[in-house]
Amino acid sequence: MRLPQTKPRLGASVEPDGTCVFNVWAPHARQVTLRIVNEHREQILTPSERGYYSTVLSDLQPDTRYLYRLDGKEERPDPASRWQPDGVFAPSQIIDLTTFPWSDHNWKGLRLDDYVLYELHVGTYTPAGTLDAVEEYLPDLKALGITAIELMPLAQFSGERNWGYDGVFPFAVQNSYGGPRALQRLVNACHANGLAVVLDVVYNHLGPEGNFLAEFGPYFTDRYRTPWGSAINFDGADSDEVVRYFVENALSWLEDFHIDALRLDAIHGIYDRNAQPFLALLSSAVDDLAEHSKRHVYLIAESDLNDSHFVTPRDRGGYGLHAQWNDDFHHALHSIQTGEHFGYYQDFGSLRHLETAMRQGYVYTGQYSNYRRRRQGNSSSSLRPQQLVVFSQNHDQVGNRMLGERSSTLLSFEAVKLSAAIVVLSAYIPLLFMGEEYGETAPFLYFTSHADPALGDAVRKGRLAEFSGFHWKGAMPDPQAESTYLQSKLNHHMRFNGQHSALWDFYRELIRLRKTLPAVDHAHVLQVICSEENRCLRVQRASKDDEVVMMFNFGEHRIDSSFELPAGRWKKDLDSADSQWMGPGSAIPMELASPPRTTLTFQPKSLCLFRRASSERVSRHDEPAATVSELNL
Repeated sequence: MRLPQTKPRLGASVEPDGTCVFNVWAPHARQVTLRIVNEHREQILTPSERGYYSTVLSDLQPDTRYLYRLDGKEERPDPASRWQPDGVFAPSQIIDLTTFPWSDHNWKGLRLDDYVLYELHVGTYTPAGTLDAVEEYLPDLKALGITAIELMPLAQFSGERNWGYDGVFPFAVQNSYGGPRALQRLVNACHANGLAVVLDVVYNHLGPEGNFLAEFGPYFTDRYRTPWGSAINFDGADSDEVVRYFVENALSWLEDFHIDALRLDAIHGIYDRNAQPFLALLSSAVDDLAEHSKRHVYLIAESDLNDSHFVTPRDRGGYGLHAQWNDDFHHALHSIQTGEHFGYYQDFGSLRHLETAMRQGYVYTGQYSNYRRRRQGNSSSSLRPQQLVVFSQNHDQVGNRMLGERSSTLLSFEAVKLSAAIVVLSAYIPLLFMGEEYGETAPFLYFTSHADPALGDAVRKGRLAEFSGFHWKGAMPDPQAESTYLQSKLNHHMRFNGQHSALWDFYRELIRLRKTLPAVDHAHVLQVICSEENRCLRVQRASKDDEVVMMFNFGEHRIDSSFELPAGRWKKDLDSADSQWMGPGSAIPMELASPPRTTLTFQPKSLCLFRRASSERVSRHDEPAATVSELNL
């Protein structure tokens, strides 16, 4: 499966001899004129097959700015612009991305199994709100145990404040964040700290303001509609060139910026009935790049469809993506912890749902969904745990609450630690949302800065309509107000005080255990026992080197459990109730010998992890004295 290629690259490319090649796809135009803004110079581009126009110019200044004039009428920035220094309505600027002095020549990326993800929004992560400002915090993230930072979308959007999902220049790095050079500097610094970089990209729609692509060609289709506006034309007439545009965009992030993985936003909003669909062509191109460059490069999808075909290899009829987010895990955990059962949480609420998510990934694998009023999902039995990303919080699940509340304000301190433990110690790839690691209390709200007042008003009305099914109380913060954005800024200083400091240390210990205990990091067997009556899960995992048993008490009361461990000597490696973690205190001893059966008291909303090394086992035939669900991992 190969994508049709047309040379040269889209956009303005500086060649080794100093010339600049301009190449634009504009089948809607009969004539395309290039205007060099700072030199009052014009050049009519040469047309070629399939609607491409190109020309080559020499003696251009490094900061040359330019526009395209279509059929002698409107002047527009380059659809494949790499740099919009003055925003979406201003000229594009030439930039040679190949001249950056990279120092990561020995960096080949990380195995996906080793990812511990940390999602952040550049604008709210630091007071300055820039890519350069993020660099200051990399040593702290490294010390915490994070191995990959995930940047919310950076593609140029209108205004200075936005989540990033309203990007309209997919190749350009947002000017208010510092632009393309700042991203190259940050990625280089991340790699120097041993951190991979994941970038969130949006291929299901473009933003509404400053979106000029439809004037150039049939980038969009009216055959489908997304919740966010016009769908991308991936399967209609002229769609090969649209596919080429977005595949080339993905490769640009991976090659020009050394990004290690792309998180594909809401692929359930990508409508494509082609026999060779865009996502499969994209994964093929990315795999080719990884093989050629000897790098670990990945595509991680967001989808609410519970469809394993997206991460099934192409030679087995799938799309060949490498991993995907698992919303079911979050919904099961959130509903248990908060008691919320409205909106999409109405499909969850039983501890059995969380047991299923721990054991097999998807909760809904074809059953009827009350929320969707139809069947949902297919089997995840063919997936490896490292193909699913899980979380207790992320930008959507926090920011799409009307008041943007984080778990730290919805849950008790003990419950926050419990959620942290079940995510980080799961068999799946864990993701933390910025500030989660120390219990940030500032909300993460939805914010925009659209120039068009009518558009801003439409955003307000649209958000209110979205919230109607969730029955939240209070007044919605105005997305257009700067104060809404400023409220969402992190308060990093909180990490050094009281429970916030203890929580940061607890997260660090969880991640350390995940990395150092083979039974947690690369387990062969997962057994989950659920007691709905006691509101607890018992999870047993084993490798050839060690074995762990974890007890998660989701109840509001202590459990006096007649607890039996497989024969051998066991050590308590972690107890969230211990005073070390500012818990209520624990009476569970640091060492246990089993058998005999012993009675242990587990504090409410607590996690306890027991471990034995292979040398301390008495028998390999012991099993928990209960019915279990088992999955070979």
